Amino acid sequence: MAKENQTSQLDLNAIRPTMTLNLEGEPCPYPVVYSLDAMEQLKSGEVLEVIADCPQAFNAVPEEAMRMGYKLIGEPITDGPTIRFYILKP
Repeated sequence: MAKENQTSQLDLNAIRPTMTLNLEGEPCPYPVVYSLDAMEQLKSGEVLEVIADCPQAFNAVPEEAMRMGYKLIGEPITDGPTIRFYILKP
């Protein structure tokens, strides 16, 4: 388990998000809705960091982002109930 956390920490240090959305406490579907709205504001090559704690967001945010043509950078990173996603606008 410690090795997994160490790897996640290295990935976090390598990613430089352009914008961060902290959606902790927001129920689903708001993490998806707000994430997609924010992605529209970004320019090509920019990265959105989404922080959520809604369990359904674990699958919903990446699925909807990819469906809209955005790229998920790595796997979602979990820390207790908190989930972090990094989404690239191509």
